[in-house]
Amino acid sequence: MGYLVALAFLAIIASLGTALFFMLRKDDDTPSDSERGRRMARALAVRVGLSIALFLCLLLAWKLGYIQPTGLPLRS
Repeated sequence: MGYLVALAFLAIIASLGTALFFMLRKDDDTPSDSERGRRMARALAVRVGLSIALFLCLLLAWKLGYIQPTGLPLRS
């Protein structure tokens, strides 16, 4: 389970890096700024989708008992 979470985090960071690349890139291959903006927005949308999917998968794994919360117990 830990490997899947780490892989998901790497995919999220890669998507964020892709958006940064499209934001900073300025060359003759890209016809206009609007095309760069669309590519950057798509990369950011993928990042948001991956983040939500990771969150939902972690909630589901907790609910099914695959992972257990650890930490300090609450004291009253």
